[in-house]
Amino acid sequence: MHATLDSWIRHEAVPFSVDSPETFNASVDKMAAALGDSVELLGFGEALHGGEDILMLRNRLFQRLVEAHGYSAIAIENSFPKGRTANDYVAGCGPDSYEAVQEAGFSHGFGQLEANRELLEWMRGYNADSSHRVKLHFYGFDMPLLRASYASPSQVLHFVLDYLASIDSASGQEYRQLIVSLIGSDFDWENPEAITDPSKSVGLSPAATALRIATEDLITELKIRRPELVAQSGPDRYAEALHYAAAARGLLNYHAAVARKSDAGHLLGIRDAAMADNLAYIVERERGWGKVLAFAHNSHLQRGQAVWPWYTFWPVGSHLNEIFGARYAVIGSAVGVSEANGIGQPEAGTLEARLMALPGSGAFIPTHKGQGLPDSEIASLPTRSGSTKNLSYMPITAQSFTDFDWLVFLDSTVYSRGGPPLQQGNTAAE
Repeated sequence: MHATLDSWIRHEAVPFSVDSPETFNASVDKMAAALGDSVELLGFGEALHGGEDILMLRNRLFQRLVEAHGYSAIAIENSFPKGRTANDYVAGCGPDSYEAVQEAGFSHGFGQLEANRELLEWMRGYNADSSHRVKLHFYGFDMPLLRASYASPSQVLHFVLDYLASIDSASGQEYRQLIVSLIGSDFDWENPEAITDPSKSVGLSPAATALRIATEDLITELKIRRPELVAQSGPDRYAEALHYAAAARGLLNYHAAVARKSDAGHLLGIRDAAMADNLAYIVERERGWGKVLAFAHNSHLQRGQAVWPWYTFWPVGSHLNEIFGARYAVIGSAVGVSEANGIGQPEAGTLEARLMALPGSGAFIPTHKGQGLPDSEIASLPTRSGSTKNLSYMPITAQSFTDFDWLVFLDSTVYSRGGPPLQQGNTAAE
C-alpha cells in the first residue's frame, strides 16, 4: 500500500540508463521476474508513432527477452501477410538485402524506419549463428492495410488458393477462376478516395458480395477436408492457410463496413478484433519454441476500452485479455519531452512530471492494476497537454493504471530516423 503516488514512484520504480546495458538488462530481468512464467504474450505499447528512443528501447527489450527469458518472436503493428516476407529475410531464406523487403515486408511505411532495419538485421544475424538452437521469427499482426488506402483481398486469397492447388489442383483451379474474376482490379479495392468518400468503396458491390460468399465457401472447404489436407501438407501449413482465409474474410467485412459509411470507431473495432485473432494465431504457432513480444501503439494494446476525442472502440488488448487472461501482460510507455514531436515539458502534478524527477534516463514501474495505490490521487491525476505536431501521441491518464501491468518512462525522445516529415498541427493520428 502506498499513501501517495510519489511514494509509489519512489519505492517501486526501477530506473535505468539507455546508455547502460547493465542497468537496462537488470531492470528488464526484474520486470520479467515479477510478471512470472505464465505470460506467453507480452505487449509493449508506444506512446506515439515516431518516437525513436521508444523504438530503440523496443529493440533492446526484445534482445534481452530473447537472451534471458525464452522469447522467440516479435510481432509489430504491420500488415500480417507482408510480415511473412520480412520473416523470410530474418530466416535467411528470402531476399539478400533489407532494401528488398522495405516495401514488400512492411505496411504503413514502417520499412523506412532505421530502427526496424536494425531489428531485422539483429534477428537475421542471431539466426545465422548455429549455436542458437531456437530461431527467431518476425510477424506483422495488423490487417493488410496500406499507408493511404485499404488493401485489396488479392494477396491473402491467392495465398490460400496456392495452398489448395498444391494439394488438389482441380479444386484449387475451380476456386481460383471464380475468386479471381470476382476480385477484379486491385485499384478498385485500394482507391484512396474511399477513405474520405465511402461511395467510392467497392465493398458492397455485387462482385464484392459474391466474393464474401465465395470466401466463406473456401473456408468451409478447408474445414471439412481438414484430416485430408493436414495429412498431405502437415498441420502448420494447413493452419496457416486457414488463418489466411479467415484474414481475407475479415478484410472483406472491413471493406463492406467502409462502403456502409461506418464510423471510424466501428472500423477500428473490426481492425483490432482482427489484430487480436492474428496474435492468438501467432502465439499458438510459437508454442513449443518460445514466447511472443507484441509491439504497437498504446491505444491498441491497452486492456480497457480506447476512448478518443471522436470515438471509442474495444482495442486489441481488451480482446487478448479475454483470450489469454493471465497469459497476457502489457507494458505501456510514456515520454517526458520531445521537441521534434511537439511535446513540451509536462505540467506540474502530471504523472510524466513526477517520473521526470527519477534518476537515469528511464524507468520501469509496476502499476499493480491500480491495487494498493491511492485511489483519490489516481482519480484526480491531471492529464498533461498533448503534441502540437504528432497527434498519435497519447499521454498517461488515470485509466492507464488498470490498462497496463507496467509502465516504462523515457525522459525524452527524438523523432524516428526514416519517418515521414512532421508538420505543425499534423492530423495523422494513430
